[in-house]
Amino acid sequence: MGHGALRAVYQTSLSACSPAELSDPRSESCRSFLLSAQRGVSSSRNDTCPLPSSWEPPKSFRSLRTGLRSTRIVYFRRFTQIRLPRFPRSSAPTNRPLYSRPFVMSSSPLPTGDASSAAFLVTAHQRIRTEMAKFIVGQTEVVDLLLIAILAGGHCLLEGVPGLAKTAIIRSLAQTMQLSFRRIQFTPDLMPADITGTDIIQEDPTTGHRRFVFQKGPIFSQMLLADEINRTPAKTQAALLEAMQEHAVTAGGHTLRLEEPFFVLATQNPIEQEGTYPLPEAQKDRFLFHLLVDYPDREEEREVVTRTTSAYSADLMPVVSGEQILECQRTARRVPVPEHVMDFVLDLVRSTRPDAKNAPAFVKELVGWGAGPRACQCLVLAGKVRALLHGRFHVSIADIEALALPVLRHRIVPTFHAESEGISPDTIIKRLLDAIPRSTSKAPL
Repeated sequence: MGHGALRAVYQTSLSACSPAELSDPRSESCRSFLLSAQRGVSSSRNDTCPLPSSWEPPKSFRSLRTGLRSTRIVYFRRFTQIRLPRFPRSSAPTNRPLYSRPFVMSSSPLPTGDASSAAFLVTAHQRIRTEMAKFIVGQTEVVDLLLIAILAGGHCLLEGVPGLAKTAIIRSLAQTMQLSFRRIQFTPDLMPADITGTDIIQEDPTTGHRRFVFQKGPIFSQMLLADEINRTPAKTQAALLEAMQEHAVTAGGHTLRLEEPFFVLATQNPIEQEGTYPLPEAQKDRFLFHLLVDYPDREEEREVVTRTTSAYSADLMPVVSGEQILECQRTARRVPVPEHVMDFVLDLVRSTRPDAKNAPAFVKELVGWGAGPRACQCLVLAGKVRALLHGRFHVSIADIEALALPVLRHRIVPTFHAESEGISPDTIIKRLLDAIPRSTSKAPL
C-alpha cells in the first residue's frame, strides 16, 4: 500500500474517532484501521502513490506508527509474506518493493493421518526434484535414489569419475532442506579428532580455573558431506562408524547424541588408486545405497556447458524441514510388506552367500562373501519409500528389483576368479534376479 493510500485510510478513520483512540492498538478504532490497511495491502500491493517531499506526518500519525511497531501486519498471499513498510519522515517514498520472503513448506503444519502423510511425502519429493532441477542437469536416477535414502533414514555413497557433479548434487540437495550442513574434504593427513571434535583447555575469567571443554567437530550436523572419503586412512574413516550406526559420538568419556535427522553422503573416485585407502567392508555396509554416477548424454551435457559458461544463476529454496523429514520416515515405516515380497527379499539376499544351502552354483564360484542381514533391512525400508512415491501403500517385488543393485553392489565381495574374468557385482546381482523364482511358497534357503 502506498503512503498516500494509507494516509487516506488514516484520515477516514480519524473522522470517526479521536487521534488518541486511533493511536491505541488496543482500541476498536485502531483494530478497524489495521483491518482496512491490511485489505489495502492485499488489493493495492503495487500502489506507489507519492507524497510531496515537504509533507510531514501529523503528530498523532507518528504516535500511531509507534503503536504499530509491536503490531505488524502480515499478509500471506501466493507464498509471499508482506510487511507494512516504514514511512520516511522527510523524504518522499521510493518505488522500492515491499519486503518479501519466499514461502517455505516448514511453516505448514505437519500432516495428520497416514494418507495425508503419504501425500505430503510425495509432494515434498516432487518439490525437491523441481528445486534441484534448477541447478542439476540430468542425473534423475541418482537424485531419486538419494531422496529415497534420505526419506528412509539411510546414508549414501556416490562413486564416479571427476566432473560428474557428485558434490554439486549433494550441496544442492542440502539447500532444498532446512538442515545444518557441513562438508569435510578427506585428505591423507586428516585425523579422527578433525571430524568428531577434541577437548580444549579454557580458563574461567571469574575464578581463573582451567578446565577441558569439548569443541564439537563438523560431524555435529544433520547432513554431512564426506568428500573423497577414500583419500583418508582407515582410522579416520572409522571415526564415522559410530555416528552412522548409532547417531552418536563418544569423545572425552562422554557420548553425545547427534541432531536428528542425520545423514552421511560420501563421494569417492574409482579411477585413482595412488594415495587412496579403500573403505573397509564394515564401513561400506553402513551405507544404504552405493550409487554409480555416470556420464550425461549429449543433450544434457550441452545444457551443462550452456549453464556453466553463461550468467545463469540458480537460487534454490528450502522446501522441507528436519521435523517433516522425520515424519516422512515414520510414515514410510508403517507401509506393510506382503509375505511373498518378504520371502523374495530373504531369498535374494541369502542367495548371495556362497555357503547357503540353496545358493546357485555360479554364486559359489564367483562370490567370496555375501550380503548380511542389514541388506534385507535396507531393501525393505527403501522399498517402502519407493512404493509410497509410486502411489502404492504396499511394497511390491518390482520395488525390490529396482533397488537390488544400489543396495547389494557394495555388500558382495567377488572372488579372484570373478575379478580376473571382469565379472562385477552388478552382473552377479542381475543373474540372481533372473534365478530367484517369484512364487509365494518356496523352500527356505
